[in-house]
Amino acid sequence: MTRRNKQPIKAALFAALLCMSAAAQPQTITGKVVAIADGDTLTVLDSSNRQHKIRLDGIDAPESSQDFGGRAKQSLSDLVFGKTVTVISSKKDRYGRTLGKVTLDGRDINLEQIRRGMAWFYRYYAKELSPEDAKAYERTEIAAKEEHAGLWRDLAPTPPWLFRRGERGAEVKAPGGKPTAPATGPVIGNRASKIYHLPNCPDYSKVSERNRVSFKSEAEAEAARYRKARNCP
Repeated sequence: MTRRNKQPIKAALFAALLCMSAAAQPQTITGKVVAIADGDTLTVLDSSNRQHKIRLDGIDAPESSQDFGGRAKQSLSDLVFGKTVTVISSKKDRYGRTLGKVTLDGRDINLEQIRRGMAWFYRYYAKELSPEDAKAYERTEIAAKEEHAGLWRDLAPTPPWLFRRGERGAEVKAPGGKPTAPATGPVIGNRASKIYHLPNCPDYSKVSERNRVSFKSEAEAEAARYRKARNCP
């Protein structure tokens, strides 16, 4: 191949790399919240009258047909409906919604929904958040549980990712499509590490008999000062 023929190829590769780099860069959307779909999804209208459907990143609120589904939606509406927010995002989900952190006057609305007990910290996607946000969301969820805020008034609320897959006794899949063990049986704790695992957690069956202790619920495990395994969905 001659030097002249190589030049168009290099130019095309360079252009492709520029596009990939631009797509990965965080984008900022500023606009008025004009609709609330549920506790973690809203619509923003920007200054060009373009609508953006936003899925709050790093959290998962109860489905509309679940307990606290309506209250989670109302909570998000009370926080931002009709107000001008800023959304920081670098990607979209498979449904075409923009995934992002929503802020109002510098206040993290995603975090606020967790603090109010209106959403779970979505641990499965923790690696896609900044380390600071992931730690803050996890700490805030623990505090919400201890205070029995919102949905944590129920000793064993069903996470929406399990609810979407059907009954607890049926086979479920973690967000991402990997099948896990059926969500049945007791909560298993590890005496050595003080970590507990739910039936649908990857390491549920890996706890040795010597260190295994059973709990009837997450609340019972946490009352015994055990913490949930981080790789649980």
